[in-house]
Amino acid sequence: MRDLEAAGVLPPAGRTASGYRTFAEEHVRAAQAHRALAAAVGPVHATELLRTAHRDPPGLLRLLDAAHARLDAERRDLALAREAAELIAGEPIRDVRPSDAMGVAELAAALGVRPSTLRHWDAEGLVSPRRGAGEARRYSPADVRDARIVHQLRRAGYRIGPLRELVPRFREAGRHDDVRAALAARDADVDARSRALFEGTAALAALLGAGVGGGDRGAGGRS
Repeated sequence: MRDLEAAGVLPPAGRTASGYRTFAEEHVRAAQAHRALAAAVGPVHATELLRTAHRDPPGLLRLLDAAHARLDAERRDLALAREAAELIAGEPIRDVRPSDAMGVAELAAALGVRPSTLRHWDAEGLVSPRRGAGEARRYSPADVRDARIVHQLRRAGYRIGPLRELVPRFREAGRHDDVRAALAARDADVDARSRALFEGTAALAALLGAGVGGGDRGAGGRS
C-alpha cells in the first residue's frame, strides 16, 4: 500500500497523531481498480490511469477510450489472422519449379515487411530457406507459405519466442491445429483482458463516485 501511495495510485493517506498511515474506503477502491486494470493493460498503464483519475477525471475518459480501442484493434487483427492462416494453410502446393522460388527482396515486398525482418526470422529459425554456402536466400513455395503464416501471427501479437516453438511443430506435423490453437489462446487472452478492463472501469466509476481525494481519512486502519 505504501508503494501504491508513493506511485500516485492511491490518494495521500491520512496520518494518526503518532504518524501511522490510515486508509479509508477510497484507498481500497483505488487498489482494487489498479489490480483489475493491471490485468487488462499492464501495471504501467494501470498506474497512469489511476494517477489521471485523481488529477484529471476528464483525461481519464480519453485514456480509457484508447485502452478499449487498442483491444478492439487487437481483436480485429486476430480475426484477420485466423482467416488468413486458414486460407494460406489450405492452399495446395504442387508441381513446384525452380522459378517458383522468391528472393528476400521479392518476398519482403509481397508481405509488406523489410528484408531485414525475413533475415531475422531466418536467424530465429522461423522461416529458414535452404541455400548453399555463399548463396542468396531463395524461398520455396512452402517457405513462402510459412512466412505468410508467421507474418499473420506476428500481426496478431505473437512474439518471436512462442513462434520459435510453434512454427516447427506446425511444419513437421503438416497440420494446422497448432496454429488454430495458438490463435484461439490469443483470443481467450484478449477476452480476459477485456473483462479485466470492464471490471477496472467499474471500480474506477465506484472510486470517482465515492469522491476521489475526499472521504474520511480517519476511518481506515493502521498500516
